[in-house]
Amino acid sequence: MQNINIKSYKDLIVWQKGYELVKQVYKLADKLPKSEIFALQSQMRRSAVSIVSNIAEGGSRKTRKDYCQFLHIAYGSTSELETQLFLCKDLYNIPVEPQLELITEISKILRVIINKLETN
Repeated sequence: MQNINIKSYKDLIVWQKGYELVKQVYKLADKLPKSEIFALQSQMRRSAVSIVSNIAEGGSRKTRKDYCQFLHIAYGSTSELETQLFLCKDLYNIPVEPQLELITEISKILRVIINKLETN
């Protein structure tokens, strides 16, 4: 997926939105009770970081197939984080709507990129 305007994964809107999501998730995770430090809090942070990390790693791979594989992993991490946010909302009554909206945007963008890479 070569584009003259894209010099780095950091130029991708999906990575930028993912990076913003990571920052929000870190702040949100701090609102969880101490009993969740090694459970939900840790897992949420890892899932959020996985999204941007896999976009970045995929962008540095040499083949389209490798890139797609890493984007699929990032896409899976969006579903994982979404589930964890539902738990925050349901178990601890923590508002998560802004993060869920960002996940929806990121998921849609990833799906479009993956479909485009897999059909070309």
